[in-house]
Amino acid sequence: MKFVSGKAYLGIIVMAIVLAVLAGLIWWNFRASRLVDLPSVPPAAPPAEVPVLEDIPPVAAPALEDIPLAVSLAQKLEIPWALAFLPDGSIVFTERAGRVRLIDAREGLLAEPLLTVGETAHRGEGGLLGIAVHPDFTSNHFIYLYYTYQGSESLANRVVRFSKKDNALLDGKTILDNIPAAANHNGGRIKFGPDGMLYVTTGDASLADLAQDRDSLAGKILRLKDDGTIPPDNPFPGSPLYSLGHRNPQGLAWDSQGRLWAVEHGASATDELNLIKPGHNYGWPVIRGDETETGLESPLIHSGQETWAPSGLTFFDGTLFFVGLRGQSLYQAVIKNEGVTLQRHLDRNFGRLRDVVVGPDNMLYILTSNRDGRGLPAAEDDQIIRINPGKL
Repeated sequence: MKFVSGKAYLGIIVMAIVLAVLAGLIWWNFRASRLVDLPSVPPAAPPAEVPVLEDIPPVAAPALEDIPLAVSLAQKLEIPWALAFLPDGSIVFTERAGRVRLIDAREGLLAEPLLTVGETAHRGEGGLLGIAVHPDFTSNHFIYLYYTYQGSESLANRVVRFSKKDNALLDGKTILDNIPAAANHNGGRIKFGPDGMLYVTTGDASLADLAQDRDSLAGKILRLKDDGTIPPDNPFPGSPLYSLGHRNPQGLAWDSQGRLWAVEHGASATDELNLIKPGHNYGWPVIRGDETETGLESPLIHSGQETWAPSGLTFFDGTLFFVGLRGQSLYQAVIKNEGVTLQRHLDRNFGRLRDVVVGPDNMLYILTSNRDGRGLPAAEDDQIIRINPGKL
């Protein structure tokens, strides 16, 4: 019979303590402040046919103070990445593994996806990412997707336009292709601007120098017409490039003055909020944080040694909101006289957050990303959650 020596026994005890402490720290970071058992919105049944009675007064909308802080609209999702609203209030959203899904305004979350993109290469941070609804959707039914696929020699990203017919996306047409891709740094946010143009963020595909290469689509913000052709007033004639020098931008929004803002991931820290100007260079990988150089733009604000891992950006009630993956928070950037005051909300209440969008009801809609391999998911993850901004 073999006995464990005192020194070996002590080592086992120390290792057990270390593992217990690490487990406790992980739990504290991801789960200690989590809000669970949120109220949920049940699927709404189609209204019954009733006679019109003119003497029945309309039902008033609930007062803002009567709406809960957080309501779960959908649960047990697989790494949702982006969402957008249809004109009737329905929500279309992507799951990174390759599915486009619908929360119908009347029926709730549909079990079957609108589309499964079979060629999606769900590797690392790549996969089915951004989604955008055409401003004239009521007439043309166009929905746009950004996704990673395996090309003949390497990974690549593309933007494809589909037509929504009933509960399906059909007739895919590629409008932009051969965007450099990798397991990390794919960008992927797509949105229509107030000018009717489609804006696309791309990452540097883990090749930092591509962000400074005007002949590469990597590390850029791109601007296209809705059919993929290049607008004649782009800052670089004949090129989709709108700005360059980006590492991994994943949020776009326009303020009330029509100015474009973007958030992007820094290198382990120094995440950025930038005011985007056409044709300007935002410095990656030449400068970061507070560094400056002639001809390069420094961020309006950055995270310093902290990491936000920002993704998603929206403008509401005079301020910008973005969410953080590593930061596990909803951030509010109040812009005054070119200065920024940053406020933090929902700190670790829902884990890693991927996107934030303002809904037609003036509520904020956020996506969790706790099943992406970097979080500690709860039973209800991942979720789409409606946030009442009046209670932040």
